[in-house]
Amino acid sequence: MIYSAKIRVYKNSDTIYRCFSSESKTLKTDRSDYTVKKYKDYVEFNIKAKDSVALRATINSITKLLTVYEKIGRLKNECFKGNRAKNPAAAAY
Repeated sequence: MIYSAKIRVYKNSDTIYRCFSSESKTLKTDRSDYTVKKYKDYVEFNIKAKDSVALRATINSITKLLTVYEKIGRLKNECFKGNRAKNPAAAAY
């Protein structure tokens, strides 16, 4: 049986696509595979797997990387806000 799933990401689609286009080679296995397509407003992950465990593992790998991307964005925003408050010259960055 073939399993499939699609994940769409609507925020920061250009950056997400660039991040995952290089990762797509490392997450492929003999039991699952995925493709990343960039559309105008979103990025779509199309996942195919031979079994449900492989499908879940691939979805988890993708969402784990998306979580890391979100956390880095939050840290970047927090650091930038903190630097701007302490040092007005940091607002130029």
